[in-house]
Amino acid sequence: MTRTALIVWGGWSGHDPDLCSSMIRGWLKAEGFDVRVETATSVFLDPAIRDYSLIVPIYTMSKIEKPEAAALCEAVAGGVGLAGHHGGMGDAFRDAVDYQFMCGGQWVAHPGGIIDYTVDITRPDDPLMQGIASFEHRSEQYYMHVDPANEVLATTTFTGEHAPWIDGVVMPVVWRKRYGKGRVFYSSLGHRAYELDVPEIRTIMTRGLLWAAR
Repeated sequence: MTRTALIVWGGWSGHDPDLCSSMIRGWLKAEGFDVRVETATSVFLDPAIRDYSLIVPIYTMSKIEKPEAAALCEAVAGGVGLAGHHGGMGDAFRDAVDYQFMCGGQWVAHPGGIIDYTVDITRPDDPLMQGIASFEHRSEQYYMHVDPANEVLATTTFTGEHAPWIDGVVMPVVWRKRYGKGRVFYSSLGHRAYELDVPEIRTIMTRGLLWAAR
């Protein structure tokens, strides 16, 4: 049986949602998925979403109507996988707390903007991280409010150079969790589309998509 995925992209253009959608669509199709792509959050009101294997939101800094958010949360709680990256999932709907509860975190800052930092793999023996070593990256280092229930797979440590009061703070970068019967995967990496082609980021993201999909 062919697995099905729904990608919903839009919102702030600075995160290249159209390009990210195209790239992730290609990855999923290469894994045998039948992929539907939409650009409006109203698609979450379609009862058919409950039958998908995976939903991928790529929708930074936008608003979602309460019935749309409720329908999305209900679908994931019912077993549909949810996976995404950076602001496309982790800063999608700032006023939708139920959505944030499901995702396991919400972006709040990236001190210093584009900077050099280290991504530390904390679960190297986990299948999602196997063969990936800690690596240096230049991008936005996401500071997030996160759910303590997340299963954290990678972290980053803030130096305090751009915000002295967070010196030494260890912040989750990649996590997975359960939401009802659904699997949820998130990576804060991938500020711009080209970053998704960094080998470590692409491998982590692809594995995360496949893990989340039922």
